[in-house]
Amino acid sequence: MESISLLLGEALSPYQVTLTPRGSHGECLVTLKNSSGAIVVEREFNQAQLSDKRLLTDVVDGLHRDILIAEGRLEPCVIAALRNAALDKRPAL
Repeated sequence: MESISLLLGEALSPYQVTLTPRGSHGECLVTLKNSSGAIVVEREFNQAQLSDKRLLTDVVDGLHRDILIAEGRLEPCVIAALRNAALDKRPAL
């Protein structure tokens, strides 16, 4: 778990990353704090998401998105619009 914490810390710098084991099924609470020590994002993940490299990439991408939303740099409605635009561009079957 320590190596995962280091990887997340590097990927999510300058935020302070804390991993806290939680639950009986290997869940883990990931907490991101800004330089002032205020919690910016808190999310719970299962151990499989943090152990698999592909899934860990998805975790980091999701946390980056959550940071943008929490800091007001990205609105959830923009995400929905981008998803809809991507669906509209898919070829019909």
